[in-house]
Amino acid sequence: MKALLSVYDKTGIVEFSKKVSAAGYELISTGGTQRTLSEEGGLNVSQVADVTGSPEILDGRVKTLHPTIYAGLLARRDSPDHMGELKDLNIDTIDLVVVNLYPFVE
Repeated sequence: MKALLSVYDKTGIVEFSKKVSAAGYELISTGGTQRTLSEEGGLNVSQVADVTGSPEILDGRVKTLHPTIYAGLLARRDSPDHMGELKDLNIDTIDLVVVNLYPFVE
């Protein structure tokens, strides 16, 4: 099982992620969240850029907008065709998403 984490407000994210990891989820995260989880929490976290093969762009505004992420989220687990396509493309399912958004205007 995989969990995707990308948060602007990192309050409580380390404690929460430790519980998610202990429940058996592999953690995937965007740059700043990944650094927080790794450095403050000592967690093993894959970067979204490593999963997608694409860097974060536009000052980090575009990170998870990628077919690999969307396919992992949207594939129907009960569809042999969907699951076969993911396997053929070496895409893993993503089972849990944790996000909050940064303020566009402050």
